[in-house]
Amino acid sequence: MRLLLMSDTHLPKRAKALPAPLLDEIPDADLVVHAGDWVDAATLDLLEDRSRRLLAVHGNNDGPELRARLPEIARAELGRLRFGVIHETGPAQGREARCAARFPDLDVLVFGHSHIPWDTTAPGGLRLLNPGSPTDRRRRPYCTYLTATADGGRLTDVVLHRLPPR
Repeated sequence: MRLLLMSDTHLPKRAKALPAPLLDEIPDADLVVHAGDWVDAATLDLLEDRSRRLLAVHGNNDGPELRARLPEIARAELGRLRFGVIHETGPAQGREARCAARFPDLDVLVFGHSHIPWDTTAPGGLRLLNPGSPTDRRRRPYCTYLTATADGGRLTDVVLHRLPPR
């Protein structure tokens, strides 16, 4: 199962549209994951229309319309892996232990909020992934998103994609 992971799109405040390389990945993905901070419902509509399957949550910058359509935490079993999606996980320091304690039933937790890519494994095996942001690089040199493969109870081929500058 091919996964496309993104977060913190902040449209149309940080960009006018999702970057073309990211949009080009959607038809190849079995599942698109968005970890919140959409800002506009049009991006949610776009991903719902173009994705085979969408697993998504709202973020702290999402208003009432998005909060009515999206949960704070989403879960799914993919390729025999238990996935969770949440927008915020708190400060970087202590993140692994905090998330492992909060989500003992998950194998992978995708999160956003910081706009900074993250890929670590907590004691006990919880994999934590933040795809960064495809539209707002913050203090990073590139805007980013992730792709991965879930198969046979394993997460493989995790790739951080750097987007060309706008």
